[in-house]
Amino acid sequence: MTVEIRVPVLGESVVSATVTRWLKQPGDTVMRDEPIAELETDKISIDVPAPCGGILKTVSVAAGVDVQVGAVLGHMEGQDGLSLSPRSQQAQNSTEKGSKAQFAPEAQPDSSTDAEISQKGKAPLPAAEKMMKAHGVAPALLEAGSGKDGRVTKADVISHLDKKPGQMPPAAPQALSPPRADTASRPVDTEVPPARQSMAGREERVPMSRLRQTIARRLKDAQNTAAILTTFNEIDMSVARGLRDTYRGAFEKTHSIRLGYMSFFARAVIKALEAFPVLNAEIDGDQIVYRHDVNLGIAVGSERGLVVPVIRRANELSFAELEQKIKVYGQSARDGNLKLHELEAGTFTITNGGVFGSLLSTPILNTPQSGILGMHVIQDRPVAVDGQVVIRPMMNVALSYDHRIVDGRDAVSFLVRVKELVEDPHRLLLDI
Repeated sequence: MTVEIRVPVLGESVVSATVTRWLKQPGDTVMRDEPIAELETDKISIDVPAPCGGILKTVSVAAGVDVQVGAVLGHMEGQDGLSLSPRSQQAQNSTEKGSKAQFAPEAQPDSSTDAEISQKGKAPLPAAEKMMKAHGVAPALLEAGSGKDGRVTKADVISHLDKKPGQMPPAAPQALSPPRADTASRPVDTEVPPARQSMAGREERVPMSRLRQTIARRLKDAQNTAAILTTFNEIDMSVARGLRDTYRGAFEKTHSIRLGYMSFFARAVIKALEAFPVLNAEIDGDQIVYRHDVNLGIAVGSERGLVVPVIRRANELSFAELEQKIKVYGQSARDGNLKLHELEAGTFTITNGGVFGSLLSTPILNTPQSGILGMHVIQDRPVAVDGQVVIRPMMNVALSYDHRIVDGRDAVSFLVRVKELVEDPHRLLLDI
């Protein structure tokens, strides 16, 4: 029985994607729902599951090609009651932990098969695979990757190259065009000018992913559409740091999650938005839409680029619930497992450049939102307190806002309110 493999529904308003890679090849035996291909939309990567158990017969669309929802990607030969070969079963076990063995104990694969399975079980992510090819790194040289299900990430490849610099071969030079017949006998001193010599090894050209193209387009659209202005302030993190140090052990024991600074800022932003709702609003034509719920976006840097998972109705969550959501969404973003609906309907965004060491920045709006808060690195520095110079852990914060609907007074007051709440987090507990 031949079964078509089609592009699944990708989410509301998403009608196309790009085939990034095939995880299985024609002739491979696969189980029902086992990932056989990867697609990339403007926001997320999606695995295409096998529609049935059987053998992959044909691949109709090559990697790098754009496809529409419902398009045929290939065909499978379905097999009822399929008994998997040892190779296929072990490959499945590498991606499905805890699955039961499907082959007889005495049917053991040979050593060469073991090598193939090992490499297949840690199939590199697209960016990692590109870097491995560029530097001649064989999959067998890498240990199990740090990505989901042991997949090799770009960071794993970089770490490998850093440890073994001697194994990194120089890029192969591109072959120069053969000399024309009328110039082949010219003297040696008439060589090609340096400006026209091959640039192989000095640059690399790769196509922009759909996500990177979307990021570029949205950021430029934000600059072209909104009247973006940024206001700055600084926050003394002494009390928040002391509170966190005092209760972090009890908090983790009670809620099974570490207490971070992001939840302090998330709660402070939520309270400040109650006082200044225009920062939680957006422009729709000639109207201003005020949102009653705070759908808080937390920007996360991933291997594929910056994504902003949204915590729906964050205003109804506790400290612990916020920390749980931040952790889960952050890990999903880094693993590339976010669902499309988890990236939609945000009303305000927080971005933390401090995790990368940023001291100060001007974040760009995540349109159509009217505000975005930028956090930065905590740095001990001298400040004046009650006429004395003391050393305090300070953080610069920045609020970029859409000046079309947000006045400077509201923007500055909003950021001052966030400052007050973080500097004295007891206010968050007492709701004052």
